[in-house]
Amino acid sequence: MLYVVTGPPAAGKSTWIEARAKARDIVIDLDRITRALTGPGAPSWNHDPIAAKVALRARYAAIDEAVRHLDKVDVYLIHTMPNPKALARYKRLDARIVAVDPGREVVMARIEAMRAPAMKRVASRWYSSRPARHRASTPQASRRW
Repeated sequence: MLYVVTGPPAAGKSTWIEARAKARDIVIDLDRITRALTGPGAPSWNHDPIAAKVALRARYAAIDEAVRHLDKVDVYLIHTMPNPKALARYKRLDARIVAVDPGREVVMARIEAMRAPAMKRVASRWYSSRPARHRASTPQASRRW
């Protein structure tokens, strides 16, 4: 099964996955990939443009390979705001889309405490892009294609 985990920054997407994934499952998380590709002492939430570009390429390659093995392992993919093309691909793969959202106030407070200030813009964009019917959804709502 492919789980595509969406949500604003600091919503708890990684925590949601950690509570469910088994050791043999594949977890594709751009933050984890970036940390793996940067040197000692790099910040946990590294948004260096070069590191981000390299990590994004590695993420695409990881997705392409991981979906070939859905019959053997579960794949958990963090994709904050998938575009229509990505959503169409996930639909073809019969993915379960999971939106992790503890609420805008909680997210903004977490960003203030733990993340770069620029993440507030990303969170605002995530909330403004949500269809009205999903804005009032409960935390960690999910849907299956």
